[in-house]
Amino acid sequence: MKTPVNIQLIGTEVAIVWSDGGESYIDGAKLRAASPSAETAGERDIFGTQYGGHPPRDFSGVTVTGWERIGNYAIRFDFSDGHRTGLYGYDYLAKVTADNS
Repeated sequence: MKTPVNIQLIGTEVAIVWSDGGESYIDGAKLRAASPSAETAGERDIFGTQYGGHPPRDFSGVTVTGWERIGNYAIRFDFSDGHRTGLYGYDYLAKVTADNS
């Protein structure tokens, strides 16, 4: 699993340097829309019934204001709209940034 070794804010984008030498860039609004939190994505019970979440929304103007490493597996981003509950596992973060680069 590749891991982020450096994360920087460049304007409205988050720049990530990965352990394999690759680089990713993603706009803060796109990163916010991809939040894996239960608030954004919802959650499923053992029967597959989804609770919560919301359809895709426009997060134009939302920026990343900070971040924190969670153990050795995830990053939690702080967003300008107050959202900060999604944990972006390294594999998920790599996929989201690759899809949006």
